[in-house]
Amino acid sequence: MLDINFIRENPGVIEKDLQKRGDKEKIAWVDDLLEKDRLWRTSKQEIDRLRQTRNRLSKQVDNLKRQGQDPRKLLDEARRIPEKIKEKEETMQQLREKINYYLMRLPNTLHDSVPIGEDDKDNVVVRKHGKAGRPPFPVKHHGQLAAELGIADFERAVKISGTGFFILKGSLALLDIALQRLAIDILLKKGFTLIQPPFMIRRKPYEGVVDLEDFESVMYKIEDEDQYLIATSEHPMVSMYMGEILEENQLPLKMAGLSPCFRKEIGKHGLDERGFFRVHQFNKIEQIIFCTPKESWKLHEALVKNAEELLKKLKIPYNVTNVCTGDIGAVAAKKYDVNGWSPREQKYIELMSCSNCTTYQSLRLGIKYRKKSGEKEPVHTLNCTMVATTRTLRCIIENHQTKRGTIKVPVALQKYMGGLKEIKAEKQLF
Repeated sequence: MLDINFIRENPGVIEKDLQKRGDKEKIAWVDDLLEKDRLWRTSKQEIDRLRQTRNRLSKQVDNLKRQGQDPRKLLDEARRIPEKIKEKEETMQQLREKINYYLMRLPNTLHDSVPIGEDDKDNVVVRKHGKAGRPPFPVKHHGQLAAELGIADFERAVKISGTGFFILKGSLALLDIALQRLAIDILLKKGFTLIQPPFMIRRKPYEGVVDLEDFESVMYKIEDEDQYLIATSEHPMVSMYMGEILEENQLPLKMAGLSPCFRKEIGKHGLDERGFFRVHQFNKIEQIIFCTPKESWKLHEALVKNAEELLKKLKIPYNVTNVCTGDIGAVAAKKYDVNGWSPREQKYIELMSCSNCTTYQSLRLGIKYRKKSGEKEPVHTLNCTMVATTRTLRCIIENHQTKRGTIKVPVALQKYMGGLKEIKAEKQLF
């Protein structure tokens, strides 16, 4: 959410940002928002004056009674005031609802370095690492190879849960855990605290971290309950400080979230239905930081470097893109995507995203920090995927499969795999 004071003082900045995003509808909101804000403030001033008048008349009535004079004229005037206040309060409530509607849906203001564009094709590559080539043999689809090796079962998963689910078995299940352990170990050495949050969250905190109008279509809601399954641990971790004031000496607060994630989205039909890339359930380690505005842009760069460090250890070629205005979404002021190389499709696929949300989430959730001077300000919140295991498993299987149809285990993961160096066909126990 944007600060209403900032909008009052900088309407041109908001309109310029919306033009960059190509959001013509919301440009028209700005004038209406400011007009309704003006009317709300005017109504509040009128209510304050009416209350002052009521208090003044009450004192005058008391004085007249003490003096033995007739206070009926003043009493009649005083009795009409509560009805006037009620009418004004109803008007204020209607105005406040519309103001809040606008504030909860206007997107964050963009950093100057965000490129202008319409969709992900306009994202700008800022760096690459590793050799993105083509192996000297046909690369098998990751789901097909996993099924052939007996380390994944898609048919039974569909039977019990439907399309978009999978079962990991044997070495592949262990590889999923190994990815999480490697990501956690990297972050613990960098001063992050490991957090396992609740896997369900109420609507109010969810509205604080995302634009539900855009996001609700991919979330799973618990029937007849004020609960949603989390789409990422970012959401409960940012929400956990809702309504609180942090001390400046606590910042930056760095957390590594460990959780499954649940989303309705699913990949295109065909091979993607028997794979790990876009699925309804996956495990993820998420980086979250609460910090002061002075630190946030430096920490944003540090977060994406942590994700890159993981991919370097896994020997997966990747690039980093600066996400354009048409692809960035409402919450982030700037966002990087880290994209791993798919040798089968000969293209980069999104593995991680890294966002600086500045004060957008903290204003919605009421999270502030107290400066040493005693002054209170909203904190900046940042998030970055460290590893979404299913997507990374796909890249490992594609980049590390051999001509013999086996999968080499990246050296960095072998210690978490009992020293296993290569995944071969496993005995089918069921």
